[in-house]
Amino acid sequence: MLLSLSAAALDAANASSVIRFDDLGLSAVALDLGFFTIKWYSLAYLAGIILGYWYLSRLIKQPGAPMAQRHADDFILYATLGIILGGRIGYVLFYQPSLLDNPLDALKLWEGGMSFHGGLLGTVIGIALLCRKEKLEFLRVCDYVACVVPFGLLFGRFANFVNGELWGRATDGTWGIIFDGIYGGGDLPRHPSQLYEAASEGLLLAIILALVFWFTKARWRPGLLVGIFTLGYGLSRFTVEYFREPDEQLQEFAMATGFSMGQWLTMPMIALGLGLIIVALVRKPVNGATVD
Repeated sequence: MLLSLSAAALDAANASSVIRFDDLGLSAVALDLGFFTIKWYSLAYLAGIILGYWYLSRLIKQPGAPMAQRHADDFILYATLGIILGGRIGYVLFYQPSLLDNPLDALKLWEGGMSFHGGLLGTVIGIALLCRKEKLEFLRVCDYVACVVPFGLLFGRFANFVNGELWGRATDGTWGIIFDGIYGGGDLPRHPSQLYEAASEGLLLAIILALVFWFTKARWRPGLLVGIFTLGYGLSRFTVEYFREPDEQLQEFAMATGFSMGQWLTMPMIALGLGLIIVALVRKPVNGATVD
């Protein structure tokens, strides 16, 4: 099966319709001043945080918000630290524990390697600390934050594509892209799985949450919005992982277990999302008292 797919992919690679990533003229560096460089990946994080803050500020202006603007202002710091620290620690623990052999390498954020699951956990911890400090309702704050997370996912996956990293499995489809750059995709056309994830985890999930927030009474049911996000992300990531090439150091793990590391980490999210949705629909809605 694998040999036939590789052969078909090679035939597709010889076709003129197949795109080579290098021909797209994309660069991981957004600005290079010689003594200082800014990468698109860094800008993606920044754009996600800024847009998320703006949108969260709009959401909490609606009646019954569980937090005030001053809480949203403080949340940015908590979220930024949670994303960076949680994302890096999660990557090291889940995807490349060999970095622990030289702990200093684990601190080299500029060399890449971030885990969404770790970043999400770090953000949740940040929300918990903020809620404890300000005496806010944890689950309702999570509902509002869940609505802004897809923006970060959208920009982050676009950055993955621009970097030519985290490409997909080999494909004989004419939409395949040959990622033969610094990340070693070889001469086989591959699924642009980064774009699949951007569309599903980012754009689609953002639209679904926006529709549910603005056109239903979901925000009055604690846990419903964050449950929809958790379930939606879990199903999306689990599905796209079938088109995404596992990290080189985890390919044997995927073959031995039948699922990639991303899929294993996503299974608890799917179960949690379903549980949150069911409980939110069964419980009585809140009265919607606004926090000043």
